Amino acid sequence: MLLSVEEFRAWRNKSITLMGMSGVGKTYLACILRNHNWFHYSGDYRIGTRYLDEEILDIIKRQAMQIPFLRGLLRRDYIYIRNNISVQNLGPVTSFLGKVGDPGQGGIPLPEFKRRQACYKRAEIAAMQDVPKFVNKAHNIYGYPHFVNDVGGSLCELDDGAVLDTLHESTLILYIKVCEGGESKLIERADHDPKPLYYRGDFLDEQIASYLQEKGIEYMALADPDNFIRWIFPRLFHARIPRYRAIADNYGYTVTADEVARVRDDRDFDELIGNAIDRRSRGIPSSAGS
Repeated sequence: MLLSVEEFRAWRNKSITLMGMSGVGKTYLACILRNHNWFHYSGDYRIGTRYLDEEILDIIKRQAMQIPFLRGLLRRDYIYIRNNISVQNLGPVTSFLGKVGDPGQGGIPLPEFKRRQACYKRAEIAAMQDVPKFVNKAHNIYGYPHFVNDVGGSLCELDDGAVLDTLHESTLILYIKVCEGGESKLIERADHDPKPLYYRGDFLDEQIASYLQEKGIEYMALADPDNFIRWIFPRLFHARIPRYRAIADNYGYTVTADEVARVRDDRDFDELIGNAIDRRSRGIPSSAGS
C-alpha cells in the first residue's frame, strides 16, 4: 500500500514487508521489531515448516535408509526424524535447495536441482499468499498490534503479479537496497561461504550455458558446486537489482542498508519509513546505492 506520511503515522496496526538481497538487514530489522511488540513473519520459516517440510524429510530419510543400522530402526519405527527449523536456523531449507554440480563434491544432478527449485518457487508463492491470513492472526489471535513480513531474497524472482498484489494490498513494501561498497561485501561473503540459492529458470539455463563454455566442461555433473555458486552470485546480484527497483517503484518505498543499520528501536523504524515516504512523495531518490 502507498500512504502519505500523515497516514503512516496515524496507521494503528502497521503491516510491513521487508524486501532485498540477503544480508541487507531484513532479519536485523525484524528482530528489533519483534522486541517491540511486532509479529515477525518469516517467509522461509513458513516455507520450511509448512510447504517443504515433507519434501525435506523425504530427502533426509532417503539418505538415512542407505545406512543399514538406521534403515532397520526407521523401518521398525524405533526412531523418527524431524526438522529443527527456526527463524534463526533455516538450514534445512537451504539444504533442500542444495548446490548443482558434481555429486562426488556434494552436488545435485541438474534435473533434481531444477525439481527442487520449482518446489521452492511454489512454496514461496504459497507462503507470500498466506501473509494476509497471518496479519489477521497476529492481531486477533496473538494480540500483536503490528506485523512485519521478512521475505527471502528471491521474492523478485517469482514473476507472480498476484503475489505482489497480495503484499501491496495487505502491507507496505519496503525495499532495502545495497549501498555503494555494499556490493563487494555481499559478493565477498558469498565467495567465502557459498550458500544454496533460488534462481529463475531462464536465468539459470543461460548462466549454466555460459559457465560450461567458460570453464570448458561438457556437463554440470563435472562442475564444482561451490565454484559455480561463487561464479554465478555476482551475476545474480546484478540481475536482481532492477527487479527489486521495479517492485519498489510500482508498489512501495526504498531505503538503504546504511539507513537500516542505524535503526535501534521501533521509533527509529517509524522514522525510517516516514523519511522513505516523504522522499517518494517529493520525487527525491534515496541516498547513494544501487
